[in-house]
Amino acid sequence: MAAHSSRTSPIPHTPTPDPAPRTIAELVRAQWGDHRIGLKHGESAVTHHQLAAGAAARAALLGELLPRDAEPHIGVLLDNVPEYPLWIGAAALAGAAVAGINPTRRGPELARDIAHTDCALLITERAHLPLLAGLDLPLPPERVLIVDDPAYQELLAPYGGARPDAIAAVPGGGGARTPGPATRLLLCFTSGSTGAPKAAICTQGRLAAAGHSLVRYFAVCPEDVHYLCMPMFHGNAVIAGWAPALAGGAAVALRRRFSASAFLPDVRRYGATYFTYVGRAVQYLLATPPAPDDRDNPLRTGFGTEAGAVDAARFADRFGVRLVEGYGSSEGGAALQRTEDTPPGAIGRPAPGDDLAVVDPATGAELPRARLDAAGRLLNGDRAIGELVNRGRSSFEGYWRNPEATAARTRGRAEGEAGAGWYWTGDLFFRDENGFFHFAGRADDRLRVDSENLAAAMIEDILARYAPAAGVAVYAVPDPVAGDQVMAALALRDGAAFDPDGFAAFLAAQPDLGTKMAPRFVRIVAALPVTATNKVHRVALRWAGFRCPEPVWWSPQNAPGTRATPAGSGHRPLYRPFTDEDRAALMAQYRDHDRGRLLDR
Repeated sequence: MAAHSSRTSPIPHTPTPDPAPRTIAELVRAQWGDHRIGLKHGESAVTHHQLAAGAAARAALLGELLPRDAEPHIGVLLDNVPEYPLWIGAAALAGAAVAGINPTRRGPELARDIAHTDCALLITERAHLPLLAGLDLPLPPERVLIVDDPAYQELLAPYGGARPDAIAAVPGGGGARTPGPATRLLLCFTSGSTGAPKAAICTQGRLAAAGHSLVRYFAVCPEDVHYLCMPMFHGNAVIAGWAPALAGGAAVALRRRFSASAFLPDVRRYGATYFTYVGRAVQYLLATPPAPDDRDNPLRTGFGTEAGAVDAARFADRFGVRLVEGYGSSEGGAALQRTEDTPPGAIGRPAPGDDLAVVDPATGAELPRARLDAAGRLLNGDRAIGELVNRGRSSFEGYWRNPEATAARTRGRAEGEAGAGWYWTGDLFFRDENGFFHFAGRADDRLRVDSENLAAAMIEDILARYAPAAGVAVYAVPDPVAGDQVMAALALRDGAAFDPDGFAAFLAAQPDLGTKMAPRFVRIVAALPVTATNKVHRVALRWAGFRCPEPVWWSPQNAPGTRATPAGSGHRPLYRPFTDEDRAALMAQYRDHDRGRLLDR
């Protein structure tokens, strides 16, 4: 099984040879003059040369539009359309940075993401304009560019002759920034337990190194086609899909949004040899009706996380495609790689050059290896489970305008103190006697639902508006297939009773409730359990999950992968009592995917 926190696909950490381009800007410039197909989307195809020219035109436009005293940051609120990689390439050439804006966010939280990353320009499309309606955006309307509006093409037209080798660095914060390995290129949002998402910094050097590393790891060549069906605001698609294609001279094929039914037709039409995935995407593909020609496809490899050993084996058997699983982070702090000899239930071993360990979070002391019985059950969890840290050199580059979160990752310990300078993942692991790492939970209150990282505190803030509730706690319960499901415990006010229809109506009316935030399970308690320091005892709630003595209501259709209560959509989850029969059927799903042990933590 793969880990759950702010994870994208694992990136093998191997040294980059000196001759390899050290920046994404260099890789974009190298496309100039290459007239092979570089990008496929729908019925259209463009060459590498055209991509370089398009990136140069947009980079030149940046020099005109960006205020000289602003950070050179571009918010990109797009589905997977050709404009997305073009603007990443433009930012690279101009020494600017792209903040991937998540379209599943809503209302003030969406506006907050744009403001927090100091976006001086916002690139979007007509389909997403309703998300921006009525928001207090931190930039004027003339700096919101709509890529499928004719005015956008008119704006770009004067820069059509720009060459990538002649682009000047755009001004930002008072001075121009010539692109180099240390130049910011991506601001990737990732969630934590503190509430608002954090924007992890990824420089041109780190992204280029990741691309080169994956080229070597997967032997990427110019004849390959990387199918990008995961959203490009995630690190998965950009770091694990687009960057190695760029570094290896391969083409990319874009799918606007993931579609299980369109997957194989797309793969065959585009001649895709490689794809990236996160979490339940693999399960959705397995849920499509089998066909006798399923193995008739050009795919060689799928690369990602959270598919799970059971589904990975099913995928290989059905489609003839090997899935490479592992553990990594958008922050670049630690990585684990799954190998052929990785046992069931384990993630893998450290990437080459990493010094990963499981330590006591309080002291930094390395914990003893885990002892497992013949059935794979952990026998010494009280001594073996701790936090995963990287004690060696980390490529973590910090969070944008969040020194507290940055310090928390390195713990801000004094020089010489145990743990000083380490990268602390915030995830709990144990390590077996053969050196394989096993995921054991999270050290904070993050949830990962349908490949989206959510913060419990944010959902709690929304549910706290529910008038009958005197107290609210939100926590994760493992999904039967991958990631988590949202569960909420509600302590009701005196005299109040839980009204499932009223609760569903309340959720549908919340403008900042994201599409994946609605609880699937609701536990009604007399009072929230607390610790000795009067904090909500979330560990106890997670351990009990839906197997608790109090009444539980659930929304069977509100599972990960469904459109869960988008504001203004008219859809709402339907809650009904969670019966013994429901519990038995759900437990069978856990057993079928070898995930029942996650309920026994």
